[in-house]
Amino acid sequence: MSKQSKVDNQQLQLKSAKRELSKAPSRFRFGLRSKLLLLSSFLFVIPWFGYQYVWEMEKYLRFGQEQTLVGTARALATSLHERVNLFNKQASFLPSVEQGKDLYSYRLTQAVQLDGLHNDWPSFESKAHFYDENHKILSDDNLNINFKASVGKYDKYLYMFFQVVDKKVVFRGNNSLSILNNDHLALSFSDNDSNFYQFIVSNKKPGWISAYQLSEIEGVIPQPAPQIQGNWLTTPQGYNIELRIPLADIGDNIAFAIYDTNNENTLPTSAVGSADPSKQASLGTILVPSPEIERIVKGMKYTHSSIWVVDQHHRVLASAGKLNTADGAWNAQVESQKIKDNKGLWHQFNQNILLPLYYTVLTKPSREFIDTIYDAKHLKGEHIVSALNGVPKSQWRLTTDKKALILSAAYPVYINKKVQGAVIVEETTNGIRTLRNAALEKLFTSILAIMVMGALTFFLFASRISSRIRQLSNQAEQAIDGQGRINGEMSASTANDEIGDLSRSFATAVNRLSQYNHYLENMSSRLSHELRTPIAVVKTSLETLTMQSQTRQSTANSTELDAIENPYISRAQTGINTLNLILTNMSESTQLEQMLNQTQKINFDLKEVVSGCLEGYKQVYPRLEFIFHCDVSAIDFFGSPEHIVQLFDKVINNAVEFSQDKIISVSLSISSKNNKHITLLVKNNGALLPSELNDYLFDSMISMRKVSSLNIEGHANSKSKVPHLGLGLYIARLICSFHQGNIQAYNHFDPEGVIIEITLPLVKSN
Repeated sequence: MSKQSKVDNQQLQLKSAKRELSKAPSRFRFGLRSKLLLLSSFLFVIPWFGYQYVWEMEKYLRFGQEQTLVGTARALATSLHERVNLFNKQASFLPSVEQGKDLYSYRLTQAVQLDGLHNDWPSFESKAHFYDENHKILSDDNLNINFKASVGKYDKYLYMFFQVVDKKVVFRGNNSLSILNNDHLALSFSDNDSNFYQFIVSNKKPGWISAYQLSEIEGVIPQPAPQIQGNWLTTPQGYNIELRIPLADIGDNIAFAIYDTNNENTLPTSAVGSADPSKQASLGTILVPSPEIERIVKGMKYTHSSIWVVDQHHRVLASAGKLNTADGAWNAQVESQKIKDNKGLWHQFNQNILLPLYYTVLTKPSREFIDTIYDAKHLKGEHIVSALNGVPKSQWRLTTDKKALILSAAYPVYINKKVQGAVIVEETTNGIRTLRNAALEKLFTSILAIMVMGALTFFLFASRISSRIRQLSNQAEQAIDGQGRINGEMSASTANDEIGDLSRSFATAVNRLSQYNHYLENMSSRLSHELRTPIAVVKTSLETLTMQSQTRQSTANSTELDAIENPYISRAQTGINTLNLILTNMSESTQLEQMLNQTQKINFDLKEVVSGCLEGYKQVYPRLEFIFHCDVSAIDFFGSPEHIVQLFDKVINNAVEFSQDKIISVSLSISSKNNKHITLLVKNNGALLPSELNDYLFDSMISMRKVSSLNIEGHANSKSKVPHLGLGLYIARLICSFHQGNIQAYNHFDPEGVIIEITLPLVKSN
């Protein structure tokens, strides 16, 4: 392989590597704008920190709520210290209580209608106590009765309800003087002065009850007791007795029993009750919440808390407030603030868009929850046990349905230096949670606005930087064409930043490269000009030597030495001719570019020019066959006919050199798709184009010829090897560019060969 071929191959490999590098597709472009947007995404960390901060503040608020609640319980307990008259002497100070015997009077929310029905008794089935054979007072072998009893207090009355199961109800006869020979209710209690009273409820028929007071003196006829009012209602299971008694007549002790008989005019054979009503010593206690304590407690209901007062047996003495509304003072402040802010379009946007978005993360505190402690007669809990032992304590607990978190604080009540009760104050965390949500709402809104503005600022900033960098890149690409030539200047930026410095550096580098490129472009012509004179001197000298040699040979006395010198002179002449040809080829493209800049375009018939050239090629290459095809009679084209001829000459020469069947096909046509243009096709059958040549076939100094060019006869002349610099198709591309056209080459098959396609716009002069 010749030195020229090695150089050409190296150039091909270098250009191929550069083009592959430039064309290598990027799977993912992570540009400056994307990086800044990613950086701006860290703004989302701000709401997380804010969220954590609010959660920490909620912990401190809960601690503050706990301390406040303990203080409220202490203040209320202090107001009850050493006030013995506020507690039931018997009921509250018992060392222990017996279920069923020691009664508890529930606080009723409204007056009960005396109709014998328990539908106006809240939670009767759960609050009523069941009396059966375990509570027998009098019994034979066949006990046929049991009942449920509930005691409640409303205003100045004590209400009692008895739901009796009795297979056979026996009323008092119409003519019977006895009130005991039938089914009846016995009721006994003592007043505040320890006076003992016995009553019998004995009816002749269902309806309004007939109550009688018994005397402790034997033989005294029972007297009607009009202060005891109620109703006797017969049921399928037995009967109900509903009655009320003035609280002023009742002390701390009470007992009741249901007596049953199955035969008329006979005494009852069985009885079930809380205690024996006939004996004062056997009476149980009844705890009726103190009106004084209730008045004190009701005065504390404005603390937005639920308050309970219990005795040492965990029985509720008084209560105030509902746990569902015991949110604390914070909730009221938040609600009032929301009322003030309930104005304008911002409120509508906040309510309809932002809040639903926020509450996908947040939870609203529920006001609808179930707590079994409410309305209970006994309160349980470690904090209550601790308070009754003299140690104040608070406790957090969940409601039974787990919808609300309750804070309870218990504080002991001292009577005679002993703990006789406790005050329990309860609140939900709804107020704190509402305050937390309000804080998070404002925090999220503020952070959202900051993030939107920050992201927008980042985006605009990134877009500005990206635009400046893209502009700089475009200027650099426009300044250097695909062949590496500097065809323009870069304008330096005046910005006083890094991108401005980079722009000025690029402009300086491009300008310096432009000067160097201009120097290289003119080097061939300068070199050619400088070398032609010494080459002409050498050539003239060689011609003179040749003439002298010929003169010597013509004389008779020429020596053998003169004959030997002639081959060296011939070789020197051949070298000079070759060198001259190289200089001519080197300067051809540069001269062509300079000529194109000064060439004037004219209108001419392109078909006539092409057909004329083909006629000349037939004379030059007599052994080759040229086939020409054109659908139109004439093609009016605006351009330089001399350079079109040069273009066609280069293409034909290339096709001739690589043709194997000595057939060259030329077609000329007019196509109209988007804009009208002329298409010139030159086709030869022979070797295919290597795939690595597709992208740079029309670059300068590119040649893949392995043999010498054809001689004038169309034969390969291996003896006269002419150096080839690969400028033919490069010159063809320059002429196409001058005419705003395009040239490309591609393979065809069956048979194999190459097609060179020239596309020129069909324009006319103005």
